[in-house]
Amino acid sequence: MARRPLDITLPSLTGRRAVLTGGSDGIGLQIATRLAAAGAHVVLPVRNPDKGAKAIATIKETVPAADVTLGRLDLSSLESVAAFTQAQRDGGQPIHLLINNAGVMTPPQRQTTIDGFEVQFGTNHLGHVALIAGLMPLLRQGRAQVTSQVSIAAASGHIDWDDLNAEHSYDAMASYRQSKIALGLFGLELQRRSVAHGWGITSNLSHPGVAPTNLLAARADLGRAEETPSRRMIAWLSARGILVGTPRTAALPALLATTSPTARPDALYGPSGPGHAGGAPAEQALYRPLRSPEDAARIWTVSQELVELQIAND
Repeated sequence: MARRPLDITLPSLTGRRAVLTGGSDGIGLQIATRLAAAGAHVVLPVRNPDKGAKAIATIKETVPAADVTLGRLDLSSLESVAAFTQAQRDGGQPIHLLINNAGVMTPPQRQTTIDGFEVQFGTNHLGHVALIAGLMPLLRQGRAQVTSQVSIAAASGHIDWDDLNAEHSYDAMASYRQSKIALGLFGLELQRRSVAHGWGITSNLSHPGVAPTNLLAARADLGRAEETPSRRMIAWLSARGILVGTPRTAALPALLATTSPTARPDALYGPSGPGHAGGAPAEQALYRPLRSPEDAARIWTVSQELVELQIAND
C-alpha cells in the first residue's frame, strides 16, 4: 500500500499579508504557494526580479487567483534591506506573517557581504535582523507571527563571540551553524522582548530537516562550481522516500509554525522522523545551542550594534 502523502491543513489566511524571504525557489516557493492557496497576500522580496517573476508564474499554475507581489531585496546588503523596508513602511500596510527563510550555505572559501560581514552570518542572520528592525512598525501593527527558519545544523556548534565574522579562522560548516544558531537565538529573544514590551508580536522557529534544495547546488557566486556530493546523495534518498524529505514536505514545519492556531511562541518545529531529517511536522525540543537566554540577549544586542539599527522600545 502506498504511503499517504504528508501534509497539513492551513487555516484561511484571507486578509492576511505575508512576507517571505527566499521564496523564489525550493522550500520557499513551496511555502509561498501554500500561503497563496490559503488566501494570503504574499510579498516575495527577491534579489533576482526575473527569477521572482518565474516564481509567481509557477505559483499561479497551482493557484490561478494567487495574490503575490514582488519586492527587491538582497539580504547581503544592508542598503538593500533598508530600501525594501522603507518601501514597505511607505505603503503602510500591516504585516501579519513574516517567515525568515532565505539563506546561503557553506561557500568553500570565506566570502563577505557588501558590508564586510562573513557572508553566511551577514546574510542568514544579520540581513534578517535588519529586516525585522525595519519592518517593526508594520509587524506591531499586524500583531505579526514571525517564524525564523533555522537548520538541523544548529543542533550543534556555538557562537564564536571573539570571531563572529570568521576573520581569524574560517570553517564553512561552523560558520553556517553559527549563522543559524544566531538567527534562532534572535527569534527567541524577539518573543521575550515582545512580551516584556507589549509589542503584540509572536515569534518561533522552524527547520526543514533535510531535503534537496539549491542550498548545496552549484553556485558560481559562492565559489562552488558544481553541486556537492552530499546534495546528490540527498536527492537520491529523497527521490526514493528514504529518511529525508522533499521540498514540499520540508516546507511543512514553517507552515505549521506560522499558521497553526496551536503553534506555540518560542517553540521549534521540524520534521518528526528519524533524526528529524524528514517526516510529519511537529514541535520538538529546542536545540541545546538555542537554550541560553543569556546568549539570546547578547546576540540581540550585538546584532543590532552590527547593523547599526535599534529595534523600537528596546
